[in-house]
Amino acid sequence: MPTEEPTLVQAQAQELRRGTVVLACLTLLRTPQYGYALLVTLNDAGVTVDGNTLYPLLRRLEKQGLLTSEWNTDESRPRKFYRVSPQGTQVQAGLVREWQDLVTSIARLTKENG
Repeated sequence: MPTEEPTLVQAQAQELRRGTVVLACLTLLRTPQYGYALLVTLNDAGVTVDGNTLYPLLRRLEKQGLLTSEWNTDESRPRKFYRVSPQGTQVQAGLVREWQDLVTSIARLTKENG
């Protein structure tokens, strides 16, 4: 059974991180970025995500009105740049508050039951 524990932890950690990608994107996209640059920035920051997850997420957030996008054709290769919308900025602020409340609650629980 001990050999399975890291796999179980990894699976649960992946579930835990899944929602944080939205918060990270909304935070980072205050400055416009194209998808691949955002992917690199997220991974460098320790928010592990792959392109098959990120690009559909960006499209979904745009459809929800949380992001806007525009094509930059100034360079030889056109790139779609994403930026957080005013509504996305409000949602990001709310998610930060929720995140901080969760961190406080989990810290209290782990201290009480640690």
